[in-house]
Amino acid sequence: MFSNRVRIFIAFVFLLSLGLLSYFRIYELAAVAAMMIILLIWDYFRQGTLIIAAKHFHVKDYDKTAASLNQIMKPEWLSKKRRGYYEFIYGGVCLQKQDFEAAERHYEIAAQYPLRSVNDHVAALVSVANISIRRGNYEKAKAYLQLAEQHKETITAKMKEVINRLHQELKKH
Repeated sequence: MFSNRVRIFIAFVFLLSLGLLSYFRIYELAAVAAMMIILLIWDYFRQGTLIIAAKHFHVKDYDKTAASLNQIMKPEWLSKKRRGYYEFIYGGVCLQKQDFEAAERHYEIAAQYPLRSVNDHVAALVSVANISIRRGNYEKAKAYLQLAEQHKETITAKMKEVINRLHQELKKH
């Protein structure tokens, strides 16, 4: 929820509080300050700066999104729900930068994790299929479209339309 700079500042404030409270022998509040520092560190590894990146992503500010995502040093340490969303957002950023190889890789990873909704999961699958068609890998595209078809009754009409367009594109090849 915080950027790394804000997280470090808050941890520093709690560290000062911990020192002062220990000096004045108020150990109960010192323990609370220590727990808050631990919570901030845990939050960094499990949540990262993903919420900030998502806010930038939704307003289509891809440079700030990439900067926020790059603050996460070890994305594999994120919680499962956050990791999928991290890969999904990073795939979108790579797609906007027209780095199709990286976008495909990130969307493939995102499809392996639980996402916010079934529609987001299908969007990741469809994105991999679309990129695969553009790169000439029709078998891979067909496989990912079949995975997307499994959720056909729970997705939006717009996503169904995208799947149908990709099927028509595959029939041309």
